[in-house]
Amino acid sequence: MKAPKLNSKYQAFGNQSRYYIVTGGRGSGKSFAVNVFLLLLTYERGHKILFTRYTMVSAASSIIPEFIEKLELMGVSEDFRITKDEITNIKTQSSILFKGIRTASGNQTAALKSLNAITTFVLDEAEELTNEDDFDKIDQSVRVKNKLNRVILILNPTTKEHWIFGRFFQNRDVPDGYNGIKQSITYIHTTYLDNKDNLSMSFLNQIQEIRRRRPEKYVHQIMGAWLEKQEGVIFKNWRIGDFNENYEIYYGQDFGFSIDPTVLTKLSIDKKGRRIFCKVMYCKAGLSTSQIADFNIRYAGPHLIISDNSEPRLIKEVKAKGVNITPTIKRSGSILTGIALLQDFDLIIDPSSTDLVKELNNYVWATKGQTKPVDKFNHCIDSIRYAAQYALEGFNKGTYSIR
Repeated sequence: MKAPKLNSKYQAFGNQSRYYIVTGGRGSGKSFAVNVFLLLLTYERGHKILFTRYTMVSAASSIIPEFIEKLELMGVSEDFRITKDEITNIKTQSSILFKGIRTASGNQTAALKSLNAITTFVLDEAEELTNEDDFDKIDQSVRVKNKLNRVILILNPTTKEHWIFGRFFQNRDVPDGYNGIKQSITYIHTTYLDNKDNLSMSFLNQIQEIRRRRPEKYVHQIMGAWLEKQEGVIFKNWRIGDFNENYEIYYGQDFGFSIDPTVLTKLSIDKKGRRIFCKVMYCKAGLSTSQIADFNIRYAGPHLIISDNSEPRLIKEVKAKGVNITPTIKRSGSILTGIALLQDFDLIIDPSSTDLVKELNNYVWATKGQTKPVDKFNHCIDSIRYAAQYALEGFNKGTYSIR
């Protein structure tokens, strides 16, 4: 076996901890190191490793090829049997099982927590999981006797509002970039500086350009530091909370194309308490007209959906398939007035709506005068705006006025 040389910081996997928090920025090599460790771990008998991401559409076409590459590099491919969602060490029968927490069939937390004999739970891209309860349910199922049970979180640090920061860093007084053990938890943090021998010169030059032109981006994305809310973020009036069905229900839709997602959101609006409960029903790219219609009927039923008005042909075709849908009215300045309207309410985001949380953390002003938002990270937000403007302003007033 030709075991790849890993940075000495990863020797911390030899600790007797239950929790391992592996952080770092781009090019840090953290995923490579964890994958190699997991493959080596399968040479011990009695291991069943659950490798998850919040979204894993197809392990066979995404993550498993990365592991096959490591096996070839180590020269041990013949020791393993590989299927579409599992890698098994033939010598020991220890295995790595690949599952997504969210799939096309919905949230799979209940199914994952019922898996038997899991000794190690790995959550890759852990920043994508915004519901701490989902993590707890799987975490609590890892309890095999007479084995060191491990829970490994791999992530690029996001904003300090994320539950991972509160639970594993803030509440334990762990600083950015910490390596070591604190309160029995092992922390491993690496950056591109720990992995320079494996990076191309063009990538290193790109990093230096980012460091020169965008120092805040360098600190966060490259060095892996936790962020306060994104500078210039538009919405600060939101929090995570369960969806409340007890108010008037509205639906909004933004259409995507081959790359951008089509989104359907559900709103429950407490007008008296000035609260808008928001839940993303689906957020998917590459959908056909029939698929959009099917999803809309499944999630909204007979309810009216207020949609983007830029695709009249698509709206007509979806409506012909039985969907109750009508386009929003966009007037001059409607984006800004819609933003002002939403800023006047408390936005309560359902824990399942991870795509919306990502947008809220990244939807920023393009100008210091706050007169134009950057046209990114806005698909879910736009769908909410269409429904809210319909519900709170109405079509018959002729314009959307800033409150």
